[in-house]
Amino acid sequence: MTEAYFAHKTCCVDAGCVIGRGTKIWHFSHIMTGCVLGERCNIGQNVVISPGVTIGSGVKVQNNVSIYTGVICEDDVFLGPSCVFTNVVNPRAFIERKQEFRKTVVKKGASIGANATIVCGHTIGRYAMVGAGSVVTRDVPDYALVYGVPAEIRGYVCQCGERLEMSEKTVLCAACGKQYRLNPNHNLEEMS
Repeated sequence: MTEAYFAHKTCCVDAGCVIGRGTKIWHFSHIMTGCVLGERCNIGQNVVISPGVTIGSGVKVQNNVSIYTGVICEDDVFLGPSCVFTNVVNPRAFIERKQEFRKTVVKKGASIGANATIVCGHTIGRYAMVGAGSVVTRDVPDYALVYGVPAEIRGYVCQCGERLEMSEKTVLCAACGKQYRLNPNHNLEEMS
C-alpha cells in the first residue's frame, strides 16, 4: 500500500498535521503541528509552515518560503521562491506577542512572486498577482497586479495570468477569451 502523500526522508512533519492525498513535501522542510495541507500540493525544499497554518489543494510552495501562524492559503495558490509572510506588526525578540498574531488570507488562484514580503493582516484577492520583491502593506483586490515597495496596483491580470489591457470598462483576455469588467468600486470582476 502506498502512502497518501510523499514526504522526503529529510523533512520533518510534526504530529497532528493533516496532509491531503498526492501532496509532496521535499528536502529539509518542516511542517509544524496543527497544519492542514490540501491535496496535490507541492511543498519545495527548506519550507517552514508554522503551527495552525491552512493550505488549500493544488498549492505550489517554492523553495525557502516561510508561512507563519495566521496564514490561510486557499486552493491553487502559487508562492514563489523565498517569499515570506509576517504575523506580528511590531515584533520584539524580548516581548512575546503571540496573542497579537494577525490573520493573512491568500485567496484562490493568487500568485506571489519570488522574495515578496506579505505584511500580516491583509487579504490577497482571487487570482491577484504580486510581483517579485514587492512588499504588500494593504489588501490586494481580486485580479489586481501589484508590485513595488510598497506594492501598488499597476494593472489587472486574467485568471490565466496574462496582463489585461484596460482601455475600456469591459475587457476580453487575448490569451484565453475570458471577459471582465470594472465595477463601480474599480475592482475587476469576471463576466458570466
